[in-house]
Amino acid sequence: MRDQELSLAASVCRYPEWVAPPTYPYPRSYHCQAEKNFENPTQPYRIDEPALSAYTTSMIRILVIEDETEIASFLRRGLSLEGYQVDVAFDGTRGLELAATIDYDLIVLDLMLPGVDGFEVARRLRADSNVPIIMLTARDAVRDRVAGLEAGADDYLVKPFAFEELLARIRAQLRRRQAAQSQDVLRFANLTLDTRSREVRISERRVELTAKEYDLLELFMRHPNQVLTRDIIYDRVWNYDFGGESNILEVYVRYLRQKLEANGEPRLIHTVRSVGYILREE
Repeated sequence: MRDQELSLAASVCRYPEWVAPPTYPYPRSYHCQAEKNFENPTQPYRIDEPALSAYTTSMIRILVIEDETEIASFLRRGLSLEGYQVDVAFDGTRGLELAATIDYDLIVLDLMLPGVDGFEVARRLRADSNVPIIMLTARDAVRDRVAGLEAGADDYLVKPFAFEELLARIRAQLRRRQAAQSQDVLRFANLTLDTRSREVRISERRVELTAKEYDLLELFMRHPNQVLTRDIIYDRVWNYDFGGESNILEVYVRYLRQKLEANGEPRLIHTVRSVGYILREE
């Protein structure tokens, strides 16, 4: 039995061709501690990282929706050895069925799926759930990333990817989910944001927002009267997917202003020239 376990551990530590090799100079033990940890069965295979506060990995359930069996098997083994509970669906329809019956903490979603593709799966999931979604795809064009995020994905990881980067992004999303659950309703001036229903109202008027518009507004409302730099916003909302010379932040701020000020309401999101933005009353 132990030989089988060690064989499984070794297979997880060998990165298939579609997974980028580990990022050195981290020691090999950082990336592959499975054999050592099987010496003590009570200790799951882990990459050292700060704890997820109230979360423990054994309580966290992840759904992987991936039609390529090799990738799905790799992710199932790797995440299971990290201590997560993992379910796998090989097409979008089955993934939606599982998500409708099980309360998952996070979903890893491939873009190119047979039948119902990843974009449509994300849209349907986001219609009635705020579960974090990390989208995997070989498409790396900006328009594809924008489409994935607009469909409802919280993060976007391009293949080939390093497994430790996927783990770090999973932990980041789980921390954000935990923080979001600590306060259900955010209020500022005449603006209200319900984090459970993802409903936004200004006075009594309901404001319809896309997934990323909502995420951006939530960030502002969690830090009212604070100047948020462009770098901070890109990190918290887009995970640096659109840094550098991109104007996507300005575009989304304009969208938010148009929707929040549609009936002549006073401006709440203000530009701090050469720095970033601030949510404040005039």
